[in-house]
Amino acid sequence: MICIDDQTNPTLVPEIYRRLLDDEKVDLVIGGYSDNSVAPAMPLIMERRRYFVALMALVVNASFHYRNYFVMIPTGPHPSDALTEGFFDLAASQSPKPKSMAILASDAPFLKGPVAGAKDRHGFQIVSDARYPLATTEFSPIIRELRAINPDILFLSSYLNDSAGLLKAISAVGLEPKIVGGSMIGPQNGSIKAELGPLLNGIVNYEYWLPVPKMMFPGIAEMTEEYQSRSGDAGADPLGYYVAPQAYAQMQIVEQAVAGTGSLDDERLAQFTRDHTFRTILGDAKFGEGGGWSEARILQVQYQNIRGNNPSQFKGTGTQAVVWPSSLASGTLIYPYANAKSRI
Repeated sequence: MICIDDQTNPTLVPEIYRRLLDDEKVDLVIGGYSDNSVAPAMPLIMERRRYFVALMALVVNASFHYRNYFVMIPTGPHPSDALTEGFFDLAASQSPKPKSMAILASDAPFLKGPVAGAKDRHGFQIVSDARYPLATTEFSPIIRELRAINPDILFLSSYLNDSAGLLKAISAVGLEPKIVGGSMIGPQNGSIKAELGPLLNGIVNYEYWLPVPKMMFPGIAEMTEEYQSRSGDAGADPLGYYVAPQAYAQMQIVEQAVAGTGSLDDERLAQFTRDHTFRTILGDAKFGEGGGWSEARILQVQYQNIRGNNPSQFKGTGTQAVVWPSSLASGTLIYPYANAKSRI
């Protein structure tokens, strides 16, 4: 296996894949983490007609329409809606139903999809729709403006560092909408969980997998135990619940396609992947149109009963309740946010 760090720099990606294919002459390539690491590789992958399984690239193939592309992010055929559907279904089912909504998002390409999916949901009145530069580090002024508006729903779409900054500012300013969260990248990460600790209480946000009873698929416990035994020395996310299972399952897809075809031929591998259901540590996976999962499986989680900043408390189920969909739920939503925030 040849691993080359793209440094999350999209300008490095085309040359990395050219080197892998032309200099290293690899038999197989796989896609990186995000849209920024996958989209720049696509022109060369398509030119060479390679089989390509990516990791978390949300909407890359919406513009390329490449038949031999597949992606592990479980957002299904309508990715922008899938990330936000559960958050708004939960909000709409409360009594009394919240009426007003503020949207606050980082001005970044990945987050345009979730923001688009947030609009026109359940007839909520949008009272603020704001963007901030990705380099923003001081969020208190933005949150003070929202406190003056006092929305019932605060929908946040943000990256790691700004997610932490936003939640710290919400606590410091004392903003208390009825429901907060939605599409934040950061709360899923073990280091961010430990950094924020009780500031996460009451936040509702998406996750892909958590160690709750209905998601303990065959092999997942062994994989996470092995991962956590190595993560400290590697300087990686101490929990590994967000990316590691998807990455492991990504390679299970490739493994089963190779075994199923008895081949390394890209077209045969792609055809096999289009036609078959795969057994993975994330359960059965089937790919549909555009290379995404044929059915979405996004969780909405409410963080509850967090005490202090010890990351070990997140290894159980008491601090992270899956509250949507009902078929996978491990707990119930505490509403409004003020009640969940204060309950320990």
